[in-house]
Amino acid sequence: MYKKNSILKIALILVLILAAGILEVWCEPLPIPKIGLDIEAAENPQDIALSMQILFILTIISLAPSILIMITSFTRIIIVLSFTRNALGTQHMPPNQVLIGLALFLTFFIMSPVIAEINENAFVPYTNGEITQEAAIEKASVPLRTFMFKHTREKDLALFLNLSQVKQPLSREDIPTSALIPAFIISELKTAFQIGFFLYIPFLMIDMIVSSTLMSMGMMMLPPIMISMPFKILLFVMVDGWNLIVKSLIMGFN
Repeated sequence: MYKKNSILKIALILVLILAAGILEVWCEPLPIPKIGLDIEAAENPQDIALSMQILFILTIISLAPSILIMITSFTRIIIVLSFTRNALGTQHMPPNQVLIGLALFLTFFIMSPVIAEINENAFVPYTNGEITQEAAIEKASVPLRTFMFKHTREKDLALFLNLSQVKQPLSREDIPTSALIPAFIISELKTAFQIGFFLYIPFLMIDMIVSSTLMSMGMMMLPPIMISMPFKILLFVMVDGWNLIVKSLIMGFN
C-alpha cells in the first residue's frame, strides 16, 4: 500500500512539472504578423490603368467557369451524360463529381486544337512582346468564334441578331460576339436534347416490356424499375455504352 502511494505521489509531481513547463511555454509572447492594406487616391493615369487591369483580371477569374461552359463543348457533354444516367435509372450513379470530371476532360480533349491555335497565335507572341494586349485578344477570339460558328444554327443566330437590332452583317466578321455566344448555347442545348431523346428510346422499351410482363403475371404492386434497372445496366454494359456515347460526342464536334 505504501509503495502504491509513493508511485502515485511521484506521478502527480511529474504531471505538475510537465504542466508548469507547458504553461511557461504558452505564456511566452508569440510574434503576431502584421498585415497592412493601403488604399490611396490615384495620382496619375498609370495608377488608374493598373487598378482597372487588376479589377479586370479578378473579374475574368471569377467568370472563368461560366466562360468555360458558354464557349466550349462542355454544355452538350454534361447534358448528354446526365440524360444517360437518368435513362439508366441509376439515380446518383455515376455521381455528379465523376460526370463533371469526365465532361471537363472531354472538353479539354475536344478543344485542344482551338487551345493550341490560341497559344501559338496569341499567347506566345504576347508573352514575347511581339503584339499588344488588344491584338492578342483579337487573335485569341478568332479560333473560338470559328468553333462556335461551326456548331451554331443559322436560325438561332438570326434570332439574336434581330433582337439586338444590329445591321445585317455582310460576313461572319461583322457578327458581334455578344450575339454569337447565346446563339451557340441554345444550339448546343437543342443538340444535347436531341441526343438525349435517342438515348431514352432503348431503355424505354425495356421499361415497357418489363411493365407488360409484370402486369400479365399479376404482380402489379411490384415497381417495374426494380426489375428493369438490372436489365438496362446489362444492356448498357454489353453494347459498351460509355465508349459509344463518348465516341459520338467527340465525333459530333469534328
